[in-house]
Amino acid sequence: MTASRAAIGRDGLRVKIAVQRVRLGGEEFRVIRPVAPLNNAALYETGHRYEIYVDRTDGRRIGTLWLLAARSPRSLVHLPMRATPTAPGTGWRDERPLDLVLAHRSLQFRPSRWKRLRQCISAGNAPRELRTAGVPESDVLPDRKTGHATPGAAGDQRNGNLLRWHLHAETLFLTGTTRAFRESAPPFFAVTKEGPPAAATELYLPGPGCNYHVCRDFSARQGLHPQSQDEFHVVFSPRWVHGAARR
Repeated sequence: MTASRAAIGRDGLRVKIAVQRVRLGGEEFRVIRPVAPLNNAALYETGHRYEIYVDRTDGRRIGTLWLLAARSPRSLVHLPMRATPTAPGTGWRDERPLDLVLAHRSLQFRPSRWKRLRQCISAGNAPRELRTAGVPESDVLPDRKTGHATPGAAGDQRNGNLLRWHLHAETLFLTGTTRAFRESAPPFFAVTKEGPPAAATELYLPGPGCNYHVCRDFSARQGLHPQSQDEFHVVFSPRWVHGAARR
């Protein structure tokens, strides 16, 4: 049973997706994208780590798509985020906006092929199938917060369950096992749960980083270098595109 057709109960997580199938170089690729734009979710490269800003709605959508990637070993999950309006708290350093692609390790997708594949799925006449995907809420693992934030939430290097990252064509690729994606998804659900009460009651601190001290970290390894890791900082920010329709 695929994740998109999985039976879920009242506690299930749902997200509206577009599914596209594209042939490239004799192979067929299945790409999953959210139907509605991610107006309040942004990914930036800052030189020494990656910052991910989310509000409650889009943070939960990303968390659900993250879990969908864990259940979809034959699909690429594409999160177009470069066009998102600038998130608050940025502009203090040379942030570089990026798109994000989540790929199961078993797919063995080469990031160098992404630019051509993106052109195919972005064409105005590219067919797409609209559906509602669902994953059970039991897929969300417990939050591992200890103190301010939890580094290394993506798993254990020794058993290959740490995400790997590659940067190509203004897109960050995160590749990993089912376990790696499941273990790196909780930060999104944690900040979207704790963020709104904090924003309503705590003092806003201008500048980059945790403006309400609601954030989580997880780590990923670059390419095949076992000692090279980068930190991903997931930060809650209240809705900054107020004209966006609720989804």
